Amino acid sequence: MTWKKTRISAEVVRQLHERFGIDLITASILARRDVQTPDQAKFYLESELTYLRNPFLFDDMETFVDRIANAREDAEKVRIFGDRDVDGITSTVLLKQELDRLGIETSYKLPEGDEPYGITIAGVEQAHADGVTLIITVDCGISNYEEIARASELGIDTIILDHHISGDLIPPAVAVIDPKAEGSGYPFPHLAGCGVVAKCIWALRFSQTDFYHEEFILLHAQPGNDTVIIQAVRLENLLEVDRVVEEVVPGVLPASQSRLIDFLSCGLPILVLDTDVETQQLRKAFGKNVDIHLADLRPEMELVLPVIKGRSLFTLSTMSRAVRYSGNHGRDELEALVSLFNAYVLKKYPSLSTDYEKILDLVAIGTVADLMPMVDENRILVKKGLKVLMEGDRKNLLPLMTMQNLSGRAIGTTDLGWQLSPIINASGRMGCPGVAADMLLVEDLRDCEQLAGNLIRLNKERQKLGEDSWDRLLPKAKESLEEFGSKFLMVEDSSLSRGITGVMAARLLKQFSVPSLVIAQVEGARATGSMRSPAGFNVRDFLARFDDLFLDFGGHACAGGFSIDSKDLAVLHDRMMEQIDCMDIADEEEESIRVDCTLPPDYLNPDIIKLVEFFEPYGEQNPPLQFLMEGALIEDMQFLNNAKAGPAHLKLTFGFGSYKWPAVFWKAGDRVGKDFDAGDCADVVFRLGRNYYKNHETLQLTVLDMKRHGA
Repeated sequence: MTWKKTRISAEVVRQLHERFGIDLITASILARRDVQTPDQAKFYLESELTYLRNPFLFDDMETFVDRIANAREDAEKVRIFGDRDVDGITSTVLLKQELDRLGIETSYKLPEGDEPYGITIAGVEQAHADGVTLIITVDCGISNYEEIARASELGIDTIILDHHISGDLIPPAVAVIDPKAEGSGYPFPHLAGCGVVAKCIWALRFSQTDFYHEEFILLHAQPGNDTVIIQAVRLENLLEVDRVVEEVVPGVLPASQSRLIDFLSCGLPILVLDTDVETQQLRKAFGKNVDIHLADLRPEMELVLPVIKGRSLFTLSTMSRAVRYSGNHGRDELEALVSLFNAYVLKKYPSLSTDYEKILDLVAIGTVADLMPMVDENRILVKKGLKVLMEGDRKNLLPLMTMQNLSGRAIGTTDLGWQLSPIINASGRMGCPGVAADMLLVEDLRDCEQLAGNLIRLNKERQKLGEDSWDRLLPKAKESLEEFGSKFLMVEDSSLSRGITGVMAARLLKQFSVPSLVIAQVEGARATGSMRSPAGFNVRDFLARFDDLFLDFGGHACAGGFSIDSKDLAVLHDRMMEQIDCMDIADEEEESIRVDCTLPPDYLNPDIIKLVEFFEPYGEQNPPLQFLMEGALIEDMQFLNNAKAGPAHLKLTFGFGSYKWPAVFWKAGDRVGKDFDAGDCADVVFRLGRNYYKNHETLQLTVLDMKRHGA
């Protein structure tokens, strides 16, 4: 096993350090993770909602908002169709609660038993029979062309809120909000389904403010070198529509030739922070005869943002964190004004800020469970969501969190991934996702506690089912791997529950490191499959080659699924064999361990946990920090009991610098006496975290690899 520490530019580290005021170790880790631009760094350094992207970047967002408004006004019945996994359940719950808040009669449908993923023809026809006139799909729908076309035939409008990759045909929905759909307009494609719903909820709430559909101009003029620099930006729904910057030499440019004057002559309100100051600069630029009506923001903004009181825009720009991420390194007073105005709107309407934050706990759970990249605005959504979880604002989660020993302590993405998500997911995998949805929706906390207990029971059943199934699948997987030339494996099992095909595929991928497909037989004539793959192999693109055989299919780059008529399974197998034979699938590389930073003895002290938690939330594309310490003394080593077959675990104590560090090294007992021993000085690659035992918290190292110092 090799240890890899990417070389980085000292100049890049210095620039990050100076521009953002961060220490050199933090700057070096950001650089090593290829976080080098202001826009990338912003999502590591900031956590405020003002840094999230505007939901109206979605081309169809206004259509969505206005259609919901019509449903409310006309007292329509709305039905939500969601998926059975954590993302689908949290998406469904979030949207139902929001529509309930608006007074809209809303029901929901999740796939029960062996029902297929997403919306179905039968589901559409049942909705019609129930008097539903608007269907909203969440975490599904983008591949349901026929089903949505059927809804349209029945006079039912459909809105798609999804995050999966679209096919060649986009369903005939009233609005499609999907960051991966071509032409969506949204610049960040990796929102989870619950993240898409959260964006829609913010837009719905914004539509109830005075600023919805309002267009206006923010303007600022400032002195240059014997010139006046005038900047103006036109906003609608707080979204930049147009911008102009003009540097005017006083007395030289006639107002009639000014691009700025033309820009301002559209009849929109022109808003400034200080009317007197701005008027003085405009008259300096164009003369006293030019009359531009300006509206002063200061009186109203000072009521909401007391921090600006008595401060000029120049002073505020030097204080503004947002300016650090603008295109102009340094003074950018218009950017400061835009940022202040956004902050003012969010502060003025708590439904967009403090109240909105309260829904982000479920967004965090769904985003982490769906393995979304922990970059860009996902970082802020999850960071805020973790904070809400720790504060315990959602009472319906408290029983489950108590049962999982998560109450009253710091919670990270690892806790979500190991302690909460699998429990919620178990209900869907066992064919009853309504148990988890009901737990999050019921009003009686006694019912909530009972449902949380049911989820724990379902998870135990799912674990046992998985172990029993694994014993059957493993021999079949080995045979298939050999059949496909060690490039791919495809396992069919008629007794397998369709709810755990994804779990089994993921486990086979981990075991064999090749694209893995697991197929379960359901309802006699129909089978369902789940596929998982390593990075570099696009599951959805691969499955698209066989779409003529599928009843439906969909997925992400590394995960996908389908349903198929059982009689076509043999044809699917043969065609996949042909495809794999002619595909150049990269061989597995030698196993390596990434090193983020080598820590000198003086730096490895208890405060280093602040650095670890600074880089939270961890997840896809932002894995946990991995440190290297060189020459640590192995002061103590104990073997831990390991009931399962395999090497024993180790409990260690390292001496390094001024501190002694407790550590664990999983399944490393067989390496003692060969690669290291008690009393050795060792080089150690490790992760650092908090360990909770009997309500006592300590810092603990988790060793990833170790060798004798100098070996």
